Amino acid sequence: MITLGIESSCDDTSLALVENGVRIRASLLSSQIETHRRFGGVVPEVASRKHLEAINPLIRELLAAAQLTLEEIDQIAVTTGPGLLGALLVGVAAGKAIAWALRKPFIPIHHLEAHLEAAFLAAGRPPEYPFLGLVVSGGHSNMLIARGIRDYVTLGRTADDAPGELFDKIARRIGLGYPGGPAIQKESISGNPDRYQLPRPLIRRGYGFSFSGLKTATIAVIDRAGDSLSLNDLCASLQNAVAETLISKVGAALIEYPMSRLVIAGGVAANSELRAQAARLAEARGVELLIPPPSLCTDNAAMVAAHGFFTANSWTDCNTLTVNALADWSMGDPLPFWIKPS
Repeated sequence: MITLGIESSCDDTSLALVENGVRIRASLLSSQIETHRRFGGVVPEVASRKHLEAINPLIRELLAAAQLTLEEIDQIAVTTGPGLLGALLVGVAAGKAIAWALRKPFIPIHHLEAHLEAAFLAAGRPPEYPFLGLVVSGGHSNMLIARGIRDYVTLGRTADDAPGELFDKIARRIGLGYPGGPAIQKESISGNPDRYQLPRPLIRRGYGFSFSGLKTATIAVIDRAGDSLSLNDLCASLQNAVAETLISKVGAALIEYPMSRLVIAGGVAANSELRAQAARLAEARGVELLIPPPSLCTDNAAMVAAHGFFTANSWTDCNTLTVNALADWSMGDPLPFWIKPS
């Protein structure tokens, strides 16, 4: 079965064709990084217009790359939230149009659930439950227990800034540009992670996250250091603080909720320091660690198509062409357009 995935929740227009939920037949992405770089971040209205320009040519290019026609697609899976509303609307409208024209199933997909699916897609296997999941990106920090398809228990989420947002703001402050995560990682390679003492926010207070205080503390270090600031050391210290904060909470969760499998996903999961600390924790605890390769950590339609395949096989849809884009959609929320099979 061939699933067409459409992802347009932020600034990347991505389309993919995935076979049986585990094999990527073709995957394409139109990036807007250069467009938004001069603004230091994503401008929602600009992103929406760029999605409109990119999506139809990208569909044609995708079909040519996979040597398939639209008629050979079995179903369409589209990110319907959370994300930037205008950007989401472009992907949702395109997916609905194709589904209606071809009389094919339309599958609404939760963006963060799809990120978790990317870890299994990269391994070429169906999702296996239960597992402890951590999704970290530019806008999200969520730790959860995944008990099954669309069956999640959220342990904690960010109260303010997400780690990717933190990286972007600090990178802009020290002149590294946008996007901040890759720039900070590159700068940190030769840095000393112990040079600057930065806080580990809420490290022993439950499973919630808050990175606004770490942002303030980092800016204070920058201001105090002045011309003597070492960018290499600052970036290494910041990466270490973020990774230790995240992994310490994961470690605590694995004690309270013993699991044999840990899944870490989202754009920040591409960070080398976070991946290294996660690998050490998994080895020490004897749990299987699944993290997608960097290409599947960032927003992509392959994860959307894969999750669509397994979602469609586990649930019965009910008039999904009435689905709307949702800018704010919490994991585990009941969906009025899905009916669980009896």
